[in-house]
Amino acid sequence: MNDFNHVSEPSIDEAAGESPAATGVQLRLLTEHDLPAYKALRDTMLARHEHAFTSDADTERAREAASYRVRLHPQAGGKSLFTLGAWIDDTLVGVLTCEHENRQKVRHLAHLIGMMVDDGHQGHGIGGRLLRQALALLRREPLLETLTLSVTAGNEAAIALYRRVGFTRYGHLPRAIRLADGRYCAKDLMSLDLRA
Repeated sequence: MNDFNHVSEPSIDEAAGESPAATGVQLRLLTEHDLPAYKALRDTMLARHEHAFTSDADTERAREAASYRVRLHPQAGGKSLFTLGAWIDDTLVGVLTCEHENRQKVRHLAHLIGMMVDDGHQGHGIGGRLLRQALALLRREPLLETLTLSVTAGNEAAIALYRRVGFTRYGHLPRAIRLADGRYCAKDLMSLDLRA
């Protein structure tokens, strides 16, 4: 398991219909060398979109870039299945992480966490490319059967993207996160059958 050394580009059919901005994007697994860029993107997104993340910006800003090493694939010294990045030239503009359970009874489950695309690059198909590439990688793993995620209820653009690639809602958690000003946000829980 966890043989994610090579990330192939989506097929021509998958790239069809995407904006020109998305076709200039390179996808690859993050390595330890990429952690400062990962932290910079994450810090920016957490600060701009408090409602979209369970983590808070102040706590995460205080972390060292190296502390995110656990999100890399095991061959890169991490503990996650992988973190996949979308790059335009030398700039990281999008990312997602896939984790899995090690306990025997739930080893068939994987979890998508921390998906983000920089504000200036949203709406160009980058999120879709990241998701499709992640699904292709996950489907190579014979033990994996189900992928889960949580998304802030009301984030219609993200929910629509997840539905387009096959996710369905299986639950709703009211008051899932409490923001700094005391407001609450609910989370929709979604899953996708990797063997369908």
